[in-house]
Amino acid sequence: MSDTTIVRPVADPPAIRGVTYPEDPRAERVQKITMLVVTILPLVGVVTAMIQLWGWGITPVDLSIFVGFYVLTGLGITVGYHRLFTHKSFNAPTPVRVFWAVAGSLAVQGSVIDWVATHRRHHAFSDEFGDPHSPHLDAADGIKGVFRGLYHAHLGWMFNTETTSRETWAPDLLQEDAIVRIDRAFPKLIIATFVLPAVIGGLVTMSFWGAVSAAIWGGLVRMFLLHHVTWAINSICHFYGTRPFESRDEARNNPIMALLAFGEGWHNAHHAFPASARHGLRWWEFDASWITIRAMQLVGLARDIKLPSPRQLERKTRRVRRAAA
Repeated sequence: MSDTTIVRPVADPPAIRGVTYPEDPRAERVQKITMLVVTILPLVGVVTAMIQLWGWGITPVDLSIFVGFYVLTGLGITVGYHRLFTHKSFNAPTPVRVFWAVAGSLAVQGSVIDWVATHRRHHAFSDEFGDPHSPHLDAADGIKGVFRGLYHAHLGWMFNTETTSRETWAPDLLQEDAIVRIDRAFPKLIIATFVLPAVIGGLVTMSFWGAVSAAIWGGLVRMFLLHHVTWAINSICHFYGTRPFESRDEARNNPIMALLAFGEGWHNAHHAFPASARHGLRWWEFDASWITIRAMQLVGLARDIKLPSPRQLERKTRRVRRAAA
């Protein structure tokens, strides 16, 4: 657990740059209904899959489709949405950028420009007022404040009706025509993330129920698990883990989350060096997203890779050692 819990009052907060709130109550209802669907529907898929598993087990086809789409969409978030588009940790040709924007969109965690805008705002105000999903801003004390903070960071923040301005936080992507087109196509890509597993499962098994089963495992179950793994970076990785590098917030390295989230769990390292394409900065810290980026670089699909220098690493580790002494 974090050794310091940041508690700040939230009454009468000042305005936040690039954040607006809907004036129409109907917009607020639509937001909340949408988030209920996004959070509950995958859970229905998980329960259905459990019943199916109890009855006759997951088939090799379903398992392959589940793993394939989990890896594709998970890396779409970590390599694409996060390291490529948000932090510009590396650059890539337009077709590669389009691929990662589509892969990230299939994760159903928001359109590419909205996701980037929100995440850049998170870094600008990390664990301070203005951070959209910090677990440390609840005014309640003790265990109640801890649970309320973790709930807010993990899931509750998405029910807020505030809007992070794309023009303020992601103006660069608004100038990129190919990415704007993918951003606008997000509703269609949500449909595609369920249709594609069903089509693949149906074609492989040549049966209707094979398509339905693949849609459940490769669509709903995969989406449910990936969502909670991603959200846990916001909650767990700002509360539980180690801080080997100096950062101005409560971001933590968590090896379990690093394995589940393709290296994103090395969160303290990321907040210490936000522009780094590699989050697992020590030799034993497995970072699947970095391995992917490095492989892309070797075949000419990634360039301008950003990494902290040995001097930068030493400076931030030395400060941590000095503070602990």
